[in-house]
Amino acid sequence: MSPRNSPKLDKAQAVETSLRLLNEVGLDGLSLRAIAKELDVQAPALYWHFKNKQELLDEMATEMYRRMTADSPLSPGLSWQDRLLTANRGLRAALLRYRDGAKVFSGSRFTGTEHAVAMEDNLRALTEAGFTLPQAVRATTTTYFFTLGFVTEEQGVEPLPGERREGFDVAERAARFAEFPLAAEAGADLFQNYDEGFEEGLALVVAGIANRYGR
Repeated sequence: MSPRNSPKLDKAQAVETSLRLLNEVGLDGLSLRAIAKELDVQAPALYWHFKNKQELLDEMATEMYRRMTADSPLSPGLSWQDRLLTANRGLRAALLRYRDGAKVFSGSRFTGTEHAVAMEDNLRALTEAGFTLPQAVRATTTTYFFTLGFVTEEQGVEPLPGERREGFDVAERAARFAEFPLAAEAGADLFQNYDEGFEEGLALVVAGIANRYGR
């Protein structure tokens, strides 16, 4: 059998195009066919690098992570609390750069080992502060899951900063909920002021970790 020709499509170029297209069409509109059209290649060319859409999403999430750590490296010497706060603020900022960024990140498998550097540093910082390794794992993953969940809900209302979906008008909701005054008033906190809501929620999680583990 003759050897297969090398793919002409660069993998990094495909990922870059996919991230750009994600902001235009969202996760539901992102298909291998749409990406191939954007790259002006035939769809089979993408299968040299990605067997399916999930493999592409894995690579996109990995690239998002690379950019996040390059843009917001953690300073040495942070307390474990500040390390968790800073890391998750950086994660939220990174996810908000992309339409459906949190959905792309959730459940994806990083294709490299770059994330092991920060993981090792975070786990070491927490164990040196007195956490057992299982406690350190639970603390880091719980804050991470909070951030992913928060941004997923946030992007359900505001797909990109400054862009708001129809159906989430707080005043209109309050009028519909007139018979439920507390639920009506809660809309102001549920569907706006996301920066404040994230900071308060993350602080609650970190305080809960400290209380639970006596740290």
